[in-house]
Amino acid sequence: MQYDPIKRVLGKAFNRTPFLRKVFYSLLDMLLLRAWHVSRELKKWGKSHTGKELKILDAGSGFGQYTYRMSRLFPKAQIKGVDVKEEQIADCNQFFARIGKGERVHFAEADLTKFDEPETYDLILSVDVMEHILEDEQVFRNFNASLKPGGVLFISTPSDQGGSDSHDHDHEEDVHGFIDEHVRDGYGVTDIREKLERAGFTNIDVRYTYGAPGKISWRLSMKYPIQMLGASKIFFVVLPFYYLVAYPISALLNYFDVHGKHETGTGLMVKAEKPA
Repeated sequence: MQYDPIKRVLGKAFNRTPFLRKVFYSLLDMLLLRAWHVSRELKKWGKSHTGKELKILDAGSGFGQYTYRMSRLFPKAQIKGVDVKEEQIADCNQFFARIGKGERVHFAEADLTKFDEPETYDLILSVDVMEHILEDEQVFRNFNASLKPGGVLFISTPSDQGGSDSHDHDHEEDVHGFIDEHVRDGYGVTDIREKLERAGFTNIDVRYTYGAPGKISWRLSMKYPIQMLGASKIFFVVLPFYYLVAYPISALLNYFDVHGKHETGTGLMVKAEKPA
């Protein structure tokens, strides 16, 4: 069972109107634990940047979920989303134009290993991207070069403790499909910190996400529903009733994961700064 085909089906279903697209983003924000962690970091950073005219890069923008969130958190920001998939770039540009944000939010196709926009951005966000790129240190150097002095990089990525969406995959025959496109299983804390230091970053904070609460939540909110949808489309009808029971439990577990400190976990949340 593959994860990306299910995402494409859901994305297509919710892309019929701007309203449905916003509903889709809201559902992703509710269900994806990584979105909870990213949102918390963005809000914390945003407290000292309220009202500023920022420039932000969403590096690996995908469906545009995090770009949309940042466009709401930072209403004066100019935001650029980049991705390697042409169809998603065109789709996102069309959506943001339809909701009246096309003048300050735009998307472009880009290879992050060749990305070069010196000292342009105050903030770079990269969510579930680095595990797909073999030349990761080149990307980190490009991020550093593209940030303004004092700029900040946020990364959400799987750890080497199993990967944020591949828990125990070595022991479960159906789970390997979640990570088929990864070039590495995940980063170690020391590994990613040293790579970022070599790229020129300082004040690097790396913490585990998807600890014990998050691991259970992921199974309830993502793994089991995705497996259902992969088995039969009839579960599109069943899922709303499933979530009536499962989501309150999952949301509580997400809260504990976001606000707790984990000795280990299958995801990493990273903050790094470019020296001022």
